[in-house]
Amino acid sequence: MDITALDAIDVHTHVQISVHDTPGSGDDRFSAMADYFKAGAVQRFTVPMIAEYYRERNMAAIVFGVDSMHVSGKEQSPSNEEIAEQAALHSDVLIPFASIDPHRGAAGVRAARRLVEEHGVRGFKFHPTSQGFFPNDRMAYPLYEVIAEHGLTALFHTGQTGAGAGTPGGGGLRLKYSNPMHIDDVAVDFPDLQVILAHPSFPWQDEALSVAMHKPKVYIDLSGWSPKYFPPQLVQYANTLLKEKVLFGSDFPMITPERWLADFAKIAIRDEVRPKILKENAARLFGLG
Repeated sequence: MDITALDAIDVHTHVQISVHDTPGSGDDRFSAMADYFKAGAVQRFTVPMIAEYYRERNMAAIVFGVDSMHVSGKEQSPSNEEIAEQAALHSDVLIPFASIDPHRGAAGVRAARRLVEEHGVRGFKFHPTSQGFFPNDRMAYPLYEVIAEHGLTALFHTGQTGAGAGTPGGGGLRLKYSNPMHIDDVAVDFPDLQVILAHPSFPWQDEALSVAMHKPKVYIDLSGWSPKYFPPQLVQYANTLLKEKVLFGSDFPMITPERWLADFAKIAIRDEVRPKILKENAARLFGLG
């Protein structure tokens, strides 16, 4: 990956269909999420489709799925292995993450180690609300041990989620699991673990800023919201005390990088900070040069 040739690194994109399936619009849950994001008719993307999309825009992207077997009762599709293998074919613009539901126990830990050592994944995505666990539940700690041992990154969804939003009972998903303060315990117990708190963490924005301020290896990505809706304190800290620890993320395909960047251009981020957020901080975090 030639970092100098890239304009930005998007640290938060979702792969939502296998290369073995027919691309198109999603199911009712996918459509409900698109309505939540006011995204209109959103297409589901395979890994090669995401690679083409970002290559055309001179950007790199982190790609992942979400394994929520415990809550959803369904296996992740596409699989972690497919995402990693397809991303390897497009390594000029893609960085693969995996997702393991912590409820998988020892089998999940073995799978995580195999994904790192045999498939080259660079980090793991956790979605506490969709997976139904508190990040500081010791059940998840063996997974964190594997991630920390290999010097990789754990990315946690924080705050409210578009998953289940607007459906009866929120699709059975509980927001309480995604308070970023639970991740503070993880940062204490795994001081060498690189952590990203995904999204402006509504309604816990101040908690997220506090954890990132206090724990040296905790970062914040700005995905999932149009920048025009960022809370004032998030903009203030991104401009100053956390300018080295804030990362560009879109939440593609629900929010496109074009939409995100157009709104980002209109908010009060200092000129010298913009390249840090868009590329330099992520390049340093992932050791990309």
